[in-house]
Amino acid sequence: MDPAALAALILVAGIAIFLVIGAPISIAVGLSSLTALFVILGVENGVLTSAQQIFRGINSFPLLAIPFFVLAGVIMNNGGIALRLINAAKVMVGRTPGSLAQTNVAANALFGAVSGSGVAAAAAIGSTMGPIQAKEGYNRGFAAATNIASAPAGMLIPPSNLMIVYSLVSGASIAALFVAGYVPGLLWAAACMIIVFLYARKRPELKMTERISFTEGAKTILVAVPALLLIVVVIGGILRGIFTPTEASNIAVIYSLVLSAIYKSIKVRDLPRILMDAARTTSVVMFLIGVSSIMGFVMSFAQIPAMVSEAMFTISENPVVLLVLIAAVLLVVGLFMDPTPAVLIFTPIFLPIVAAFGIHPVHFGIMMVFALSVGTITPPVGPILFVGAKVAGLGIEDVVRRLMPFFVALVALLVMVIFTPALSMWLPTTLQLVTP
Repeated sequence: MDPAALAALILVAGIAIFLVIGAPISIAVGLSSLTALFVILGVENGVLTSAQQIFRGINSFPLLAIPFFVLAGVIMNNGGIALRLINAAKVMVGRTPGSLAQTNVAANALFGAVSGSGVAAAAAIGSTMGPIQAKEGYNRGFAAATNIASAPAGMLIPPSNLMIVYSLVSGASIAALFVAGYVPGLLWAAACMIIVFLYARKRPELKMTERISFTEGAKTILVAVPALLLIVVVIGGILRGIFTPTEASNIAVIYSLVLSAIYKSIKVRDLPRILMDAARTTSVVMFLIGVSSIMGFVMSFAQIPAMVSEAMFTISENPVVLLVLIAAVLLVVGLFMDPTPAVLIFTPIFLPIVAAFGIHPVHFGIMMVFALSVGTITPPVGPILFVGAKVAGLGIEDVVRRLMPFFVALVALLVMVIFTPALSMWLPTTLQLVTP
């Protein structure tokens, strides 16, 4: 058999087998890629090349933003930010039907925006809002589903580590990707609010939150302003060219530390634990990026992206059909794989295909992040689903049925994002971060 074809077979079959037996995705990608590299270059050259590829993959200045944004998110998750954002969200949604659940959605969007983590938002906001909603008569399964469905909005609203990873693979501007995520991220939250509104209208027994006076509401918002200003400082600084995304991540850490010190919510003895939590998360992501570089080398040698493109063009040359097909593949992939490895694996495969139809890499990046974010709330792997169910004290089966209306709405919104490029491209084009 031709070495390129054999390497492709080993890579694809190896990853599939490792995933079936329950191996971590980084191990599956790393060992399969290394074995395929041995077929191409031999054992000695394969070992040397793999080490070079790992170093090349993580030797990137923009990638330094990931550990610092992760650290900033961990600090915020431990720094008393969540309760202040929940109170601010309560003021923002007012006395709309299902106002407590609406507060959950708004708080998840706010916390996800300042922390960059959907999992952190689901844990921090869900653990606070769940008991309150249960006390006011909300079905526990629906309350958990609301929390789970709305948490990924923060993966689209910047800063987003997933967009940084996509930028690394695609070469798209991080600043443009950050700005492009605002409208889809806010629409994600709006879709969840609509589902909550429809649910609450049929259940008049659900109490609205008590009326908040203007003075009390203004005071509550004012208390939350310092946390919300982080978004303005980080994104505003990037857009005005004051600092790079990597430098912005350092500022986010300093800002969150100072804010936590002002709130007196983190003690010096908490810092080693916080640093260790951030190091664990960062090490997993960086190792995965490193071994994915070996996989990219093998895929390039075996011409796997070209083979996939040719196979898809034999199905149809209609761009609409191909985009729907790619979106369906990404939704299925999201069922079984975390978003970060999925971006690393499938961006080099699908980006050349969509580029052939003139689709901008920024638009495709938002489409990919959106589709894979849906996967975080679906079984069997969905990390946000499992975290949200755990903090609610429910089994997965108790939550999934309540998630279905949200899932349908989000898939419909994904179709809108795919076929309405302006939703992603209007802001970065207006700010002259990209050329249409």
